[in-house]
Parts: sequence; C-alpha cells; structure tokens
Amino acid sequence: MIAPGPTLETARLILRPPAAEDLDGWAELMADAEAARYIGGQMNRSQAWRTMATMAGSWAMNGFGMFSLIEKDTGRWVGRIGPWRPEGWPGTEVGWSLHPRAHGKGYAVEAATATMDWAVDHLGWTRLVHCIDPANLASIKVARRIGSRFLEIGRLPEPFHEVEVHLWGQTADEWKARRA
Repeated sequence: MIAPGPTLETARLILRPPAAEDLDGWAELMADAEAARYIGGQMNRSQAWRTMATMAGSWAMNGFGMFSLIEKDTGRWVGRIGPWRPEGWPGTEVGWSLHPRAHGKGYAVEAATATMDWAVDHLGWTRLVHCIDPANLASIKVARRIGSRFLEIGRLPEPFHEVEVHLWGQTADEWKARRA
C-alpha cells in the first residue's frame, strides 16, 4: 500500500508518497542518533512507524506530504523529502532528511529541486521555507545550493515550541527565475 499522491522522477531518484515497505529504511534513519538529531530525535521502530504514518496521513488529508526517496539503481529507500506544513508550522516548508548511506551524493539537492518545482507548480505555494537548526551545517549547505537564503528566526509548534529554527527560503518568483 502506498499513500495517495504523485510519483516524481529525477535522473537518479524516484520520489513517491510513503509506502508500508519503507518502514525498515525509515526506522534505520530514526534510530541513528546523529541522523535523527535535527528531525525530532532518535526513535525506536514503533515511533518511526508513527512518524511515517503521519506523513502518509498528510498525503490523504492535505494532498501533500514528504515523499519517500528511492534510489533508481538499487530500489532502496534513502530518505524523505518534500512539502510539509502541519498545524502551527512556521511556513510552507520543503524539508529533507536522508539516510546516512545517502549522504554526500547530491541527492538532497536533486530531490529538493524536484519538490520545490512541484510545490510551486502544483500546490501554488508562493513562499518556500526550510526549517533548519542553526547547528545543522549540512542542511544549510543544501539550502544555499538550491538558492535559498536565511530569512528569519522561527519556532516550531508544540511539543517542539522551545526549539528555535532558522527559516531559510525564497519566494516562488525567485525560484522560478532561478530555474529559468
């Protein structure tokens, strides 16, 4: 079973809504203390399942959510990326979290580009943000590579309301000009 939604393809990746078969990779990502550090913290398998189900539910309720990121060559789940805006969120976000085995391959930039296009063209989002912990230098690097800049300091909703994030991003018009 796959959550309802589109499938996007890039040169090396397939982006599709979460499926039950993604749980092993999702649980591995969330079990890795360093990889999960900036996305809610380390979780056990059952907690990871609940976060995956939340993304699938977002697709069903909102018509968008983070995509599962699949390597074309191997068929392996390597991360989650895409549009995200739960209740109380500080903006219309395109966010990313990659499995450690996918780090350093340029997948985040490749997939973020596809999802930024999709959010602007299909969701009609006029402002795209990335909620980034100021210590997350790897995500800041991705944000810069896709043309985003620091916009402002923001806060996440409860239960993470004490977490300060930096909002990086750009307008849809800036994104469209960049891709032209």
